[in-house]
Amino acid sequence: MWGCGGVWLLMFLEFAWNAWEKRKLGEVVERVTRKNRDLVSTRPLTISAQDGLVDQRKFFSKTVASKNISNYFLLKAGDFAYNKSYSVGYPWGAVKRLDKYPSGVLSTLYIVFKPKKINSQFLVTYFEGTTWYVSVSKVASEGARNHGLLNISASDFFDQQLFFPTKKTEQESIGLTIKVLDDLIAATQDKIDAFEQIKKAFLQHLFDQSWRFGEYSELWTSHLLGEITSKVTEKNTENLYHETFTNSAKYGIVEQQSFFDKLISNEANLTNYYVVRENDFVYNPRISNLAPVGPVRRNKLNRTGVMSPLYYVFKATNAAYPMFLEYFFKGESWYRFMYLNGDTGARSDRFAIKDKVFEQMPVKLPEESEQKKIGALLQNLETVMNQTQERLQKIRTIKDSLLKSLFV
Repeated sequence: MWGCGGVWLLMFLEFAWNAWEKRKLGEVVERVTRKNRDLVSTRPLTISAQDGLVDQRKFFSKTVASKNISNYFLLKAGDFAYNKSYSVGYPWGAVKRLDKYPSGVLSTLYIVFKPKKINSQFLVTYFEGTTWYVSVSKVASEGARNHGLLNISASDFFDQQLFFPTKKTEQESIGLTIKVLDDLIAATQDKIDAFEQIKKAFLQHLFDQSWRFGEYSELWTSHLLGEITSKVTEKNTENLYHETFTNSAKYGIVEQQSFFDKLISNEANLTNYYVVRENDFVYNPRISNLAPVGPVRRNKLNRTGVMSPLYYVFKATNAAYPMFLEYFFKGESWYRFMYLNGDTGARSDRFAIKDKVFEQMPVKLPEESEQKKIGALLQNLETVMNQTQERLQKIRTIKDSLLKSLFV
């Protein structure tokens, strides 16, 4: 019963014997139909399921609204809007309150309303949960969907049943508690974003040598990748290893089955796969937003596995400290070589470059102690980033647990 949100639920014990009532949404809110006749606002809004009501120009980097916005709804701070567009994680659309601006305009495709007999922050919390999905799903079935929009009328939307505390103090307490968690989530995400910028700066300036540790001034020596690494050609011919790895741009070398929730490789035919040992590197030619020329990652799983022969597997020689090389490939300085010497190949999602050409990539190395110092600095930064990310996930879990416990 208690779970992650149990401690937080203790905060509401003072309201344990207070009644909750069931009312139609339309009885406690008032529909807003005011139009932007006098062009009171020129800020076109859109609803992002993640970010709420935001300026359309910033969200899309362009204006999607029509040139004539005088017939759009005029929203004021505190008004709510329902976006009937469904998306991943928001199967029945999203309801958000205008908090970022004093006013804005919204297409008449949206349903707009404001609180009348209910606490505004409680209403924000209610629509953060999923209880309201039940009522909406009854009047907006799968078959009614058209071009990403749910077919639901305003009258049907306002007829949905809302279950809430009769006491305004309890409504306020619930709303403010979730708001505290939301603020904590936002602040933690801001910290993660700041760390990402710091990491990006380190990767750029440490490897172009514009930032150096004070005790080092020696020039870095130039090498070819093939001189400081060796290609792994060992195949799983004896079928000694049965765990298949994959290379994710975001998560690095991971076990394939847990990453995809299924086993893609054929376990009966792993004898042609490369053996990937601890600290071996793997180049994955699949391109993505995070890895525009494909990611190179180091095996840090502390065990041996196998990978498809579509990957290029290599290991560092004594000249290159593995952790230094790992962060070299997490930066972008090697992209230029790839763009000049490879292409996207026959498949647009894969980068094509011959092994012998890949091995001609130029890499500059400092002396061993500086390599280790750079590697340790970046590893420590990533450790802090991972700990902050875990903290963010725990806060989100507490919030989700609370929402499920409060609105059953």
